[in-house]
Amino acid sequence: MARRSGSADLPLHGGRVPEWLASRMAQLGRVICEAVVLHYGRQELLRRLSHPFWFQSFGAVMGMDWHSSGITTSVLGALKRGLLPVQDELGLYVCGGRGRHSRKTPSELFALGDKLGAPAEDWVRASRLIAKVDGAAVQDGFELYLHGFVATADGNYCVVQQGMSAAQRTARRYHWLSEGLRSFVDAPHAAIDGPNQGVIVNLADQRADQARAAQLALISTGPDKVLAEVRAIARGNTLELFELPLPAAEVVPHLQLPAHHEVLASDVLQRRLHATLAAAAESGPRDFADLLLVPGVGARTVLSLALVSEVVHGAACRFADPARFSLAHGGKDGHPYPVPLLVYDETLRVLKQAVERAQLGQSDRLAAIERLDRQARSLDNAAGPGFDGFVRDQRAQMRAWEPRTVFDDKRTRRKPRVAAPGDQLRLPGLRRSRRP
Repeated sequence: MARRSGSADLPLHGGRVPEWLASRMAQLGRVICEAVVLHYGRQELLRRLSHPFWFQSFGAVMGMDWHSSGITTSVLGALKRGLLPVQDELGLYVCGGRGRHSRKTPSELFALGDKLGAPAEDWVRASRLIAKVDGAAVQDGFELYLHGFVATADGNYCVVQQGMSAAQRTARRYHWLSEGLRSFVDAPHAAIDGPNQGVIVNLADQRADQARAAQLALISTGPDKVLAEVRAIARGNTLELFELPLPAAEVVPHLQLPAHHEVLASDVLQRRLHATLAAAAESGPRDFADLLLVPGVGARTVLSLALVSEVVHGAACRFADPARFSLAHGGKDGHPYPVPLLVYDETLRVLKQAVERAQLGQSDRLAAIERLDRQARSLDNAAGPGFDGFVRDQRAQMRAWEPRTVFDDKRTRRKPRVAAPGDQLRLPGLRRSRRP
C-alpha cells in the first residue's frame, strides 16, 4: 500500500523562468536523474519524485525559488525537456504538464504505449482516476491545474499534481506512486503537500471505506431514500448510516514553507550546512584537483557539487530544509543570492563528465562526487560560519561568477514625464495662442 509521507505549505509565486535558467535546469535535472538511475535504478527515481521534501530540494538545487509552488511546474518542465534526448536510453518518460499540456496527457500516454508496446490503457485510466480523486474525492478547496505523469519502460509510474487556491494564495501538491498501489480510492497518495485548510472531505482516505460503502448503498436505494437522508440532516437528525466512527488520523511530517522570499538562518539546519562546507573543504583538494580547471571557480563549485551529491545520494531525513539546497546555485529572484552562472556551468560540466565516464564503465569521478555526500554525513557536528556571514561572503564574491536574476532581464523603460507645476498643457495639432 502506498503511504502518505508528508505535507507542506506552498505559497503561490508569480513570474516566469527565463530561458537562461530554464535551459540550465533542463541539463542539471537530466544529469541528476541519470546519476540516480545509474546508482539506484529507475524505480528509486520514481520514489524520490513522489517524496515532497526531496522534490522541493531538487527544485531548489536547480536555482528555482526555494519555497515557491512554481518549483512544481519548473521541475516537471525541466525534466520533460531535459530527458527527451535520452528517454529511450533511460527508459524514463515525462508526460503532461500545466494547463493545456495536462489535457494532452492521455494522448501522450497512448503514443508512448504504442512506441513501447506497453499497456497504455492502464496508464490513461490511472491518470484519469488520479485526477478525479484529487479533484473530486479529495475536496480540500484546491482546483487542479497541473498534472505530470512520469512513466518507466517497465510500466511503473509516479504522478505529481498541483492545485491552487486563489483566495488563500496557496497551492497544494499531490504525489502518487504506482509501487505498492492496490486501490485508487483507499489511501492511495504517496504524499500530499499543502496547508491545512480545516475540515476536508477526503473520500480517498483509508478511514473512509465505510463512508464510501454507505454512499453506494444509499444511491442503490433510489432518489427517495437520498432525499429522506438530506431532509434528516437538515433537521439535525442524522441516521445511523452516517454515524460511523473513524480511527484517529495518522501523524505525518509537515513541511512549513513560509511566505517570505528571502532565505533566513531559521530556514536552514546549521549543522548540515557546516557539514557540507567541511566536506567540500576536506574532500575538494584530493578528489577534484583534476576536474576543476577554471581558475577562481573550482573551489566554489565543490560546494555546489556537495549539495547536488546529497540530492543524488542523501537519505530522506536530510531534506527537511529545502532552503539549504538553494545555497548551491542561488535563486532566480536573487534569494539567497543571484544565480552564479559560472559556478552553475562548472557544476554541469563536472557532473556531465562524471556521468558520461560512468556510462562507459569508468565510475571514478562519479564515485568521487558520491564521497562528498558520505563525508558530509560524517561531519554533522562540524563547526562552521554562521549562515548570515556565509551569505554575505557569497554575495561579496558574486561578481566574479557572473551573477544573474530575472530582474536583470527586464529592459529599462523610459518613464513618462510628469508635468511640473506651472507647465502648460500642449495637445497634438494645437498651437499656443499668441498674445495680441
